[in-house]
Amino acid sequence: MAQAHRPTDTDSGTHSQATTPDTQRNWLLRLGAPSAAATALTATVALYMALVAFGNITDFGTNQQFVQHVLSMDTTFKDPDLMWRAVESPALQNAAYVAVIVWETLAAVVLLAATWFWVTGLRHDAYDRARAASTVGLVMVLLLFGMGFLAIGGEWFAMWQSSDWNGLDAAARNVALAAFTLLVVHLPGVRRAGADKT
Repeated sequence: MAQAHRPTDTDSGTHSQATTPDTQRNWLLRLGAPSAAATALTATVALYMALVAFGNITDFGTNQQFVQHVLSMDTTFKDPDLMWRAVESPALQNAAYVAVIVWETLAAVVLLAATWFWVTGLRHDAYDRARAASTVGLVMVLLLFGMGFLAIGGEWFAMWQSSDWNGLDAAARNVALAAFTLLVVHLPGVRRAGADKT
């Protein structure tokens, strides 16, 4: 006597796999790994830089005024010993502002690419490309806000003296975020011996 055929998951073309404690543990370890933190932080800085560049491109005039006032030093104490540093040429001021926007855009593109490398690397445990791209993009951010705003803007053009056009606090926050992300990207736990397979 023939037995009735009982449909199985295989018959319907599906394979049900119960979530085992080991599987849950593996996912938890992946999400809690330094590489996941590096991915999240790189993505955060990438999004921030992309929005900064987008804002400066679509609302060109707002920060153009900022750059003009900083370079002309017209809201500082106007110490005669310092005012010779002022750049009063509108053409040079605008060229500096455009250069800042181009730098921001390039940094955003590099960091977005780095984020993609991290995401794909999480699936293959391969992080060398992600780490390299993140390093380039984050150093670009550090140069822009550290050297450009804190050092050149803050000290050479005495931006610290201005109460109206002073971007030192924002620049310091950006430097701190980029530096912290760079440290996480280079944590020893992010690298696994023989991990790169891509």
